[in-house]
Amino acid sequence: MAKTTLPASLRALQHRDFRAFWVGQLVSLVGTWMQSVGQAWLVLELTNSPFKLGLVSTLQFGPFLVFSFFAGALVDRLVKRRVIMATQTLLLAQSATLTVLVWSGHVQYWHVAVLASVYGLANTLDMPARQAFIVELVGKADLMNAITLNSAAFNAARVLGPAAAGLLIARFGVAPAFALNALSFVAVIVALLIMRAEGLPQPRSRGSLLADILEGVSYATRTPRVLFVLSLLLGVGLFVFNYNIVVPLLARGVLHQDAGGFGVLMAMLGGGALLGAITLALLGLPRPPVWLLVAPGVVVSVAMLAVGFVNHFWVAAAMLLVMGYAGILFMTGCNTTVQLTVPDQLRGRMMSLYTFVFVGVTPAGSFLVGTIAEHLGPRAAFIASGGLGLVSVIVVMAWWKSRRRERPAG
Repeated sequence: MAKTTLPASLRALQHRDFRAFWVGQLVSLVGTWMQSVGQAWLVLELTNSPFKLGLVSTLQFGPFLVFSFFAGALVDRLVKRRVIMATQTLLLAQSATLTVLVWSGHVQYWHVAVLASVYGLANTLDMPARQAFIVELVGKADLMNAITLNSAAFNAARVLGPAAAGLLIARFGVAPAFALNALSFVAVIVALLIMRAEGLPQPRSRGSLLADILEGVSYATRTPRVLFVLSLLLGVGLFVFNYNIVVPLLARGVLHQDAGGFGVLMAMLGGGALLGAITLALLGLPRPPVWLLVAPGVVVSVAMLAVGFVNHFWVAAAMLLVMGYAGILFMTGCNTTVQLTVPDQLRGRMMSLYTFVFVGVTPAGSFLVGTIAEHLGPRAAFIASGGLGLVSVIVVMAWWKSRRRERPAG
């Protein structure tokens, strides 16, 4: 692949195909975050119900819980570039439909719920395909840097998208946020069209999808490092990473902010994550150590718990900055550990399992947070989420330490 000279912290961008993919994703992700803010605000405007906001999130992420294993087995059998083209086109259509409904004045809560489900179905296939495609764009030597740069793009978008969405919503309503998201998918589609890499499936024995799924699950359960990472993800993903629920509740229900204040809070969360991604790029670690998984998991859980006691806007914003910073260290470390551990022929299945654990449990977490907030108030939801996340990290780390004592060479 053609390369250009860049600093070591940006070395993955030397690869032409990854460079095109990264730029396209950056543009698209700004739109995605704009839609995320717009959707949450729209639901609260239509219903004023934390429970219904949590239900939309459950519908949006529910397909991951049901179809992730099947999607991973498909990704290992199909040409990844074509899969991503198809899913990005479907996501464009979803955003365009929501735009038309809002602009026409006919949008209802059930429309948002159905379209959230469509979004979830498309992403169930899109996410493991994109995750598995990255290594084919850069190779294993530059994989951690590529994942870090993807995280930087994701969180730069999380700064720009919510801030822009907050300003747009306050002045023009939610429709422009959805419209710009629909247009942003064009950037990824163009990037995919100009790529040389196809993401061809690895040679494999002929077998059923069920056999492929069972092979992936078996590998994960008998590989200690993968099982450790997935266990951490399960706890923190279930209890803590419900930002699409807790931040709008914090803005509206605790701090009494309008859409502009909500956008600022989301931007602070993204700003912290962007700083975390820059830190990882500058460190240039080839493989994340265990402490880079556990310590950020503890910090993000404690910060979530602390938000439950905050009354001042800028104190809350500072806590979200910390959560964003620790959260990206945790997520990037987990993702890289799994990708560097798994064999190529299982990569799609392992990344779908990763997605299942990290994203698929979000519906349960969103439902839990929404229900607690509905009955006990938002503060109770933050305290419960942070406390349970902290307990889960401590339990998993205790298991890992006991296992290392029993089998030091494992």
